Amino acid sequence: MTNKTAVRFGYPETLIREYDHWYVLLREPQATLGSLVLCEKSAATEFSAISMESFQEMKAVVRDIEKALKAAFSYDKINYLMLMMVNPNVHFHVIPRYAKAQSACGLTIPDPGWPLVPQLGVAQAITAVERDALCALISGYFQT
Repeated sequence: MTNKTAVRFGYPETLIREYDHWYVLLREPQATLGSLVLCEKSAATEFSAISMESFQEMKAVVRDIEKALKAAFSYDKINYLMLMMVNPNVHFHVIPRYAKAQSACGLTIPDPGWPLVPQLGVAQAITAVERDALCALISGYFQT
């Protein structure tokens, strides 16, 4: 069964890649172009409660995310934020960071926090068409 956090972040419509223990989801709204949510599949609400297998798989998932986002958008830095304040299950906000506004799929999204903390509160809403286009674009950069 899918956990509440994955559903809250739009699963299955926002699914970019599924692993044994993790979902890679497009983040809506977009904090910066290509923002994702890395969501652990279990019902765990504490990072220390996920399985050893999940921890081990996370290394490959993070590597794949970074390769895909670098190829798609050539980010300058990347941030992983584990907040879990509103959405209880283990997840990270993956925020590619840019010195200049980036464009793709008809969107131009600035990084208003650069070079400091990402400004999640001013994230850009996207349409279903834009969401689907971004999902397809990013998915194409993941190794199969």
